[in-house]
Amino acid sequence: MSTVAVYPGSFDPVTNGHLDIIERSAKVFDHVVVAVLHNRNKTPLFSVEERVQMLKEATKDMANIEIDAFHGLLIDYIRSREAGVIVRGLRAVSDFEYEMQAASINRKLDTNVETFFMMTNNQYSYLSSSIVKEVAKYNADVTDLVPQSVKAALQRKYGEAVDQKD
Repeated sequence: MSTVAVYPGSFDPVTNGHLDIIERSAKVFDHVVVAVLHNRNKTPLFSVEERVQMLKEATKDMANIEIDAFHGLLIDYIRSREAGVIVRGLRAVSDFEYEMQAASINRKLDTNVETFFMMTNNQYSYLSSSIVKEVAKYNADVTDLVPQSVKAALQRKYGEAVDQKD
């Protein structure tokens, strides 16, 4: 029986830290679904469709990775995918409290689903999508923070914003 894991997140945009977790998860689980969340609590820079496309481009050489999108409760999505594991990346101790609460409620909602915490590689421990967007907004170099295709998408997006102000 194969193990299906879901790595959910906003991925607005996908960073090299996210890709680190995706690549390492692909070595642990038979099939990993990277699931882009429609999060009503956030105002994303990129649409869900753009984020899905960026992830597909960034993971195109990974055989056991699938990119998808969902809305609603994560646990409902997990059930719909017949997955048994939720993958969550931890950058620092500060991430742990929130992630522990989320894992606990998911466990309460479905005792058959496990949460797998994976520490991000130290070189990405400071990295978040928010930081990437802030750096890119001011035309600073994000080459070491995101895949090239994401860098280009950020340049287009912020270039559009600059052009609209003129």
